[in-house]
Amino acid sequence: MQAMLFPFLAITTSFVITSSTYAEQAALFAIKSASFVDRKNIPALYTCDGQDLSPQLAWSGAPARTESYVLICDDPDAPVGIWYHWVLYNIPSAVTELPEGVAAPSGAVLGKNSWGRTQYNGPCPPASSIHRYNFTLYALDMRLTLPGGADAQTVLKAIQGHVLNKTTIMGVFGH
Repeated sequence: MQAMLFPFLAITTSFVITSSTYAEQAALFAIKSASFVDRKNIPALYTCDGQDLSPQLAWSGAPARTESYVLICDDPDAPVGIWYHWVLYNIPSAVTELPEGVAAPSGAVLGKNSWGRTQYNGPCPPASSIHRYNFTLYALDMRLTLPGGADAQTVLKAIQGHVLNKTTIMGVFGH
């Protein structure tokens, strides 16, 4: 009877090590920007008051099984509900940075933002208000089969059950 328990314990120990390693790796997934500091003001250059350029974003520590990324920039403070500024999906797993002003890296697909456009449109809150802007990057275990121009809600529904991890950088902007 003891001989039968030993293999079970060995498997359990191996599983714990594997799970711990995965959890540690997942905790390292992080996004940052040279364009703005997390939880600080987004410079006007990246907004409707400036050139409306997409900010530089870089990430590291993605889970080992990552097949693609989804990036969504949203404004949860918009008066009409969540307003989507940028929807980008099927970003290849080899990509770890989006340079300033990029529309989409090679192989990625642009989705529709809340203006109905397949592009980045930066922060542009109503007068006398300050809003938060979340740039959330999702690491997926697959590539999406959606056609180009899918809206944020369609993309968010399609990634359910396929998110290995996610990371967010948030900036603020107001008039």
